[in-house]
Amino acid sequence: MHDFIIIGGGILGMSTAMQLKQAYPDSRMLLLEKESGPARHQTGHNSGVIHAGVYYTPGSLKARFCLEGNRATKAFCDEQGIAYDTCGKLLVATSELEMQRMEALWERTAANGLEREWLSAEALAEREPNITGLGGIFVPSSGIVDYAAVTRAMAAEFERLGGEIRYDAEVSALNERRQEVVVTSGAGEFTGRYLVTCSGLMADRVVRMLGHDPGFTICPFRGEYYRLPDRLSRIVNHLIYPIPDPSMPFLGVHLTRMIDGSVTVGPNAVLAFKREGYRRRDVSPRDLAQMLTDPGILRVLGRNLRPGLQEMKNSLHRRGYLELVRKYCPSLTLDDLEPWPAGVRAQAVSRDGRLVDDFLFVNTRRTLNVGNAPSPAATSALPIGAHIVEQVKAMVEG
Repeated sequence: MHDFIIIGGGILGMSTAMQLKQAYPDSRMLLLEKESGPARHQTGHNSGVIHAGVYYTPGSLKARFCLEGNRATKAFCDEQGIAYDTCGKLLVATSELEMQRMEALWERTAANGLEREWLSAEALAEREPNITGLGGIFVPSSGIVDYAAVTRAMAAEFERLGGEIRYDAEVSALNERRQEVVVTSGAGEFTGRYLVTCSGLMADRVVRMLGHDPGFTICPFRGEYYRLPDRLSRIVNHLIYPIPDPSMPFLGVHLTRMIDGSVTVGPNAVLAFKREGYRRRDVSPRDLAQMLTDPGILRVLGRNLRPGLQEMKNSLHRRGYLELVRKYCPSLTLDDLEPWPAGVRAQAVSRDGRLVDDFLFVNTRRTLNVGNAPSPAATSALPIGAHIVEQVKAMVEG
């Protein structure tokens, strides 16, 4: 009998496990991960940005966790000797409409307590000679890191404290009883007094395994990236983001300096036909059937049909993708877009057709389940883990 079982070896699961072990050092604790190692899905397929909290609604969990997570991630990396670079982020406006939208972002960054600087076109050109725009906002606290390395360090700390990790342990059944939760997995059957799940792309299915209606369905969106050739690795000094369209749920295609010295271009956001479909040819009949029969997802797709089709067109034809970047970096050419692995984002969609915008938790008597963990989840992994630990304490001691 374990005191706690955690499902999910991404950065949220590992952060939670590590902090839960710190809070209950004498407990018997087990983490189950279906892959052969940690950070194999969303954590290992993102842009590596340590976000500052520019876009998020003031007072939301996103805004709070991101601000705390930016500092906590850097502090954890300092403790663990993990390389990161606080290179700062530039939001670039390329039209009068985007300048108006940038005013709203300026107010939001103030409400979220961020240090920032308003840049004229001249100041922007001085900071970034290869970037063109009418103006910009510079946010110095944004940075870059390898989140898979952060996750591995969390796993090592969890094990050092006495926690156990089982890989190749895909969960196939859950049974919540009065005094315990029984977990059936590829590594055997395990019993725990309490269960925490951080299942990402499978979050809704895990809740259903417990016999509960989660109230949402996970819709996977593939984010495709390109990499610039090595000769362009110094084309920008900071992270370069467009001013987002507030009617769209994603931030747009950006230039991201990576911790290995390369620069990536992306991501877009196209509907994935498989929950873990990192390639265009990846199709799951089960996943596709669920999406095309889910009323909430159908509403989302219907409302966003035109931009969705445009994203798919740009996915298939690089020239359209390139034009999105050339708005602010006009020197790039088609030959500069080299292949790079895609990621898949787990987006919770409510039954009434809303993209769930904030973190979402589904709790039962003996389980706590992360239902929606949108960007900036990797940046926010430490405060999210601390939040989960406090909820678990209330469950145990309540």
